[in-house]
Amino acid sequence: MPANIINGKEIASAIKLAIAEELKKIKTDTGREAGLAVVLVGDDPASIVYVRNKKKACQEVGIRSSEYRLPKETSQDALLKLIASLNKNPEIHGILVQLPLPPHIQTDKIIEATNPDKDVDGFHPVNVGKLVANTASLISCTPLAIITLLDKSGIPIEGRKVVIVGRSNIVGKPAALLFLHRNATVTICHSRTKNLSDYTLRADILVAAIGKPAFVKADMIKKGAVVIDVGINRDEAGLIGDVDFPSAKEKVSYITPVPGGVGPMTIAMLMKNTLTAFKQQQIDNGII
Repeated sequence: MPANIINGKEIASAIKLAIAEELKKIKTDTGREAGLAVVLVGDDPASIVYVRNKKKACQEVGIRSSEYRLPKETSQDALLKLIASLNKNPEIHGILVQLPLPPHIQTDKIIEATNPDKDVDGFHPVNVGKLVANTASLISCTPLAIITLLDKSGIPIEGRKVVIVGRSNIVGKPAALLFLHRNATVTICHSRTKNLSDYTLRADILVAAIGKPAFVKADMIKKGAVVIDVGINRDEAGLIGDVDFPSAKEKVSYITPVPGGVGPMTIAMLMKNTLTAFKQQQIDNGII
């Protein structure tokens, strides 16, 4: 029996609608509106597409989006000065620096320079530390999207065996923490894992986040498992995930498609984080 396809686009639309209603109410009550600054350094084609999609989502929910496009030759000092000014700007409640940055700029320095209260990507060490302690309010968008997709689809997490293939700071590690906080038993696999299938075949929930097109085959997946495909890979046919979707969907119970699965939800979670940051700053300033 073919899998249930988890429609991330549909779930994301419902979430954005709820965010839009809450932002509209805050604006009616206080006259204040949320502001998100998006910084893009260089002209990476994929980054340009991502920034365009984020800008469109801001328009949909009623967030004021300010875009800062800088040439790829921009110095690290110049970028740090821009971030410092955005940190001080009371009209900017969220700051997102699109990654990857050009090689001459140290990504860690840029992340650490961002005010953690405005870090809507959830990458700042303060927010990562809060995630470890299970006290974070700004959580990395893709891991948050994964958990939200499961919740909205009525898929239980507690007590399940979760295997995450990929250990990046952006997806793999924070996703593992979120699953741990939900009482799952979590295994992280990576490029040095031997006999990968020994682990993936045990997974009740399998998360693929490695950036290798159609790498996870059906014979690596337990029958009836839930598969979350985080991969976005481009080939001559278009976008494909890290999972071999045509064969996997005949074996699993639930699966996310690429495109239309995790991607739209990641942007919805960015909108949610911006709302969270905006509200907290209004509370801190005694406005709401």
